[in-house]
Amino acid sequence: MIVDLPDLAATQALAGIIAGALVPGDVVALQGDLGAGKTTLARAVIAALGHRGEVPSPTFQIIEVYDPPAVRLPVVHADFYRLTHPAEAGEIGLDDYREGAALLAEWPDHAGGFGHEPACLTIRIEIIGNVRRAIVEPGADWLRRGLWQ
Repeated sequence: MIVDLPDLAATQALAGIIAGALVPGDVVALQGDLGAGKTTLARAVIAALGHRGEVPSPTFQIIEVYDPPAVRLPVVHADFYRLTHPAEAGEIGLDDYREGAALLAEWPDHAGGFGHEPACLTIRIEIIGNVRRAIVEPGADWLRRGLWQ
């Protein structure tokens, strides 16, 4: 499915749909070039989950964690851009962070990818000319929720 993202309101609307369906164990794999809008979408999802205040980019820390009551469910926001090998995701304890939480993963391929997981919602953000769009590829668990048929 393709979702046009002409402005921040459209990004927030997509984020609201994602946040409304998100459950622990889910992965939202955010792909796209530098500056495509991955962090903007992740921030909008976290805000739609109830977080108020700043949502820093996890580029340097790699992982930021948000817990209830600040958000509806535990969520891990990770930016794997700085990883040089997928094994590094295990070295930083990604599995421990993911326990009982949803994962918003920027640059998921740097961590070995998550597309094989049925609870993965892959979103590739592209900019073509002046048009930003999201290509949404739901895993089996997301398809069962009936959001993107």
